[in-house]
Amino acid sequence: KRILVTGGTGLVGRAIEKVVADGEGRPDEEWIFVSSRDADLTSSSETKALFERHKPTHVIHLAAMVGGLFKNIRSNLDFWRTNIHINDNVLHSAHELGVQKVVSCLSTCIFPDKTTYPIDETMIHNGPPHSSNFGYSYAKRMIDIQNRGYSEQHDRRFTAVIPTNVFGPHDNFNIEDGHVLPGLIHKVYLAKQSGSALTVWGTGKPRRQFIYSLDLARLFLWVLREYDEVEPIILSVGEEDEVSIREAAEAVAEAMEFRGELVFDTTKSDGQFKKTASNAKLRRYLPGFQFTPFRKAVKETCAWFDANYANARK
Repeated sequence: KRILVTGGTGLVGRAIEKVVADGEGRPDEEWIFVSSRDADLTSSSETKALFERHKPTHVIHLAAMVGGLFKNIRSNLDFWRTNIHINDNVLHSAHELGVQKVVSCLSTCIFPDKTTYPIDETMIHNGPPHSSNFGYSYAKRMIDIQNRGYSEQHDRRFTAVIPTNVFGPHDNFNIEDGHVLPGLIHKVYLAKQSGSALTVWGTGKPRRQFIYSLDLARLFLWVLREYDEVEPIILSVGEEDEVSIREAAEAVAEAMEFRGELVFDTTKSDGQFKKTASNAKLRRYLPGFQFTPFRKAVKETCAWFDANYANARK
């Protein structure tokens, strides 16, 4: 197997690389991690050239334009166009070069905004996503449509996973444009340095399921090797492990030994209140999978950020 990982230098790509290097790789697997420096995946010709150069038999497709709530609100059109181009180019190049299997990465934000909980894999297309990130959400939903098309017309094994909120080492810790947990880690670090209060955007009440990037990486390997459905699968901790943004902020404060005050800026948007996902399908396949406890994973991520601050803060 020659496994090409697009977005290979991002949060999940680095986690897969680490898990493979730490003993989860197999002798019959050659892993190739590529980034935007290797090819502009919005260009069909560059994408095709990348595939012809590496001749992968399998692909893990992670590359995407991503960002936190406020970046999405500002740039819905950009998120739609960029991701539609990337996804079409990657999947079509994989098809044209006879790639045996592609595993793409979706997100729980693709689910309908108005829905019942917990959400599961059958509900993706049941209604519009939240208005704050409709561009990204619809572009990601289209991967599922395309996978079904390649399966029906060309008998391709293209599938997708739907992780909940991923975090870990090598995350985007940019306060303005990153996701909530890495943003909180950076904010706590700065508040501790300056001796000021920690300001959390929003009310702190929204709830999220967080998955540690190294746990997700191990699950990606299982999906690549064992999971044979075209339909996506949610990769998530259980519903009972959902935490509020306030609880997440408190976990980060504890991990970084921050003793200051927590202040909630309620003039800032909360985004979606919750998007509780069911991991029942995953548990049917892997009943014994052990997730890293949330506070332990937060502590490890904070330690990594602390040790790599000069590069991680950019």
